[in-house]
Amino acid sequence: MNRLGVFGAAALGMLVATSVAAQEKTVKIATEGAYAPWNFTGAGGKLEGFEIDLANDLCARMKVKCEIVAQDWDGIIPALNAKKYDAIMAGMTITDKRKEVIDFSIPYADTPSNFLAAKDSPLAKMPGTGSAYNLGTQQADAEKAIEALKPLLKGKTIGVQTATIQANFADKYLKGTAEIREYKTTEQHDLDLAAGRIDGVFAGAAQIIGTLEKPEFKDYAVAGPSLTGGVLGAGIAVGLRKDETELKKNFDNAIQAAIKDGTIQKLSLKWFKTNITPQS
Repeated sequence: MNRLGVFGAAALGMLVATSVAAQEKTVKIATEGAYAPWNFTGAGGKLEGFEIDLANDLCARMKVKCEIVAQDWDGIIPALNAKKYDAIMAGMTITDKRKEVIDFSIPYADTPSNFLAAKDSPLAKMPGTGSAYNLGTQQADAEKAIEALKPLLKGKTIGVQTATIQANFADKYLKGTAEIREYKTTEQHDLDLAAGRIDGVFAGAAQIIGTLEKPEFKDYAVAGPSLTGGVLGAGIAVGLRKDETELKKNFDNAIQAAIKDGTIQKLSLKWFKTNITPQS
């Protein structure tokens, strides 16, 4: 082989190596692993759910390797900023308070929050069931609907997951009316609801769909209006450190592509039986 041939082969080898190196870049993504059907720990300790499937799809689009790890919810943002991982995909809603400490991708899902109660409970008669309000764009009407719930909520105990938009909502709108009990995971408040230790829960609608599929919740139902916006945030997105501009751009592009080609709708229907794709 002549020198030009050797040089050409070496150059080609370098290009291949560079390409392989790019393919082998790893993005470490944290999820809670206890928020079915968004993310949960399945048989043999394997992480499963909507966000696990979506994370792997987004990584493939970004041409990186996904490493998905479980992290307790209450420490998930501090650990991100401590660089224990690169991103969060854990049903995390964009809020102004969270934006003070981290950045977000564009939303990959949008879902309201609802009350869940036993069908024979007084809470099942809460007004507004089947209606929907946005606390950002319909604040007066939404707050009027919330006020209409308070006579039935008075003296009742409502479960919420700690450090969530639902906990923020309860603190702002229900304090002094209902007793608010915070739980580390939604699984824990669901267990207390099934055992009759609390009267209802306030949680994300998509998570409630998963709860209602369990046999022990066949006699439970959504009650009251569906609520979005305001203190309940602006959609669910990838959480990122503020200095990760390139990674944010890559996630944004991948999410846009997954929305455009229907992948997010397909995964939504698989895991939630409804479409939670953000609507423009």
